[in-house]
Amino acid sequence: MESAELVAILQAVRDRVRARNPQTAAGAVEVPLADLSPLLHARDAAMGKVAAIGSVNPRRGGPVNALLQGWKKLVARLLDWHVREQVEFNRKTLACVDAALDAFNENNRALVELGNRIAAVHALAQPMTEEMNDIRGHWIEWRGEWEQKLTRNEIESLRGVADLHGAVQHRVDMLDATWRESLLVQNRAFHAELLKSADDIQRRIWADMDRFRAEYERIIHAELRTIRQRQASAGLPSAAPGSTPSSFPSPLPGGACFSLPSPPLAFDYAKFAEKFRGPEEYVKQGQQIYLPDFAGRQAVLDIGCGRGEFLETMRDAGVPARGIDLSEESVAFCRAKGLAAETADLFLYLNDLPEAALDGIFCAQVVEHLPPERLPEMIKLCASRLERGGVIAIETPNPECLAIFATHFYLDPTHTRPVPEALLAFYMEEFGLGRIETRKLAPAVESMPSLADLPAAFRETFFGALDYAVVGKKL
Repeated sequence: MESAELVAILQAVRDRVRARNPQTAAGAVEVPLADLSPLLHARDAAMGKVAAIGSVNPRRGGPVNALLQGWKKLVARLLDWHVREQVEFNRKTLACVDAALDAFNENNRALVELGNRIAAVHALAQPMTEEMNDIRGHWIEWRGEWEQKLTRNEIESLRGVADLHGAVQHRVDMLDATWRESLLVQNRAFHAELLKSADDIQRRIWADMDRFRAEYERIIHAELRTIRQRQASAGLPSAAPGSTPSSFPSPLPGGACFSLPSPPLAFDYAKFAEKFRGPEEYVKQGQQIYLPDFAGRQAVLDIGCGRGEFLETMRDAGVPARGIDLSEESVAFCRAKGLAAETADLFLYLNDLPEAALDGIFCAQVVEHLPPERLPEMIKLCASRLERGGVIAIETPNPECLAIFATHFYLDPTHTRPVPEALLAFYMEEFGLGRIETRKLAPAVESMPSLADLPAAFRETFFGALDYAVVGKKL
């Protein structure tokens, strides 16, 4: 037998063995392969059936059996042409199954080869895998530490940013507070300077207005005096005749400052004044309104100083002042309190003073004791003894208040007649006094509460202030 035929026989035997004993694992790699045993057994069974096609079942011997077997063989030969195609089909089918088994075996062998190669590659890659596993372990460890460090750095960064933001915010707040405080200080300084400038401008405006008014009133007074002189030179009658003071001493103590040809009073006038005019503190409190007028003056005269209430007020304010009165008892009372006072007739005393010797004259509750014809003479003397800008204040009962005629005015028997406000202001303007101001004093409703039941307008018109004061300045 030739070697090629022998090799072919051995290959066929190997194939049959492989076909009958298929592998279940792919080499060194445990990869499960498809189990071909059921398919192989089914193929062997089918091949046995194919081989039995056209054969007759063997039976026991005998003539009948022989006859039957002969008949079966004859029938089989007669049907051979009919089943030949089926036999061919069966054989082809088995050949297809054999080819499928061979393909599956080859696939298994390829898988085994692939498993072996994979095992070889795995054996080669094992050191690298261990190294990669080591690198991976180090990487995981390093990554954990790195993430922790990153977290700490982020926290520290955020804290630093927060601290920086807080510092910046604090600085901004300080700058804002400083700016606001500086702005407030500048605003206050600006307003202070503005108010100071406004006050200074206002003072200068009022000073200019006072100067203009004084000049205007001085011009008017000069023109009026010129007109009166022209009338006198033309032989026209004078509008305000004067009179000479009497040489008889006044019998009126406690506020009288002029000579009158009248008999002495038969009662204590000081006690009378204490009862009906009021205590000293009450009078001093009412005279506080004159402080702004006489503040800063250097030569003030109180005509009819009485108990010295006004002199005490001036002394408390630091204003030099002296008083005159015809009552020796009143003068002694003032001197006992350390006040400058002397007994004198107002007309004689003023007549002996040089012109412009005074810068302030105060006369309270005196003019209503004078005869009406002597009042202009007194105003003229007072005006001539005041320096330019000097102030005079005359206080007297208010005849516009009807209540004084029912109560206060006629309580004093030395009163001659009340002096209307307009008449007193006229006399002052006539003899060179300007900037006349009238002040209502002692509301009647305070001493007579029943007047509050009257309508307000009626009460103010007919029962207003019991006294009034006229304040003027020398032009």
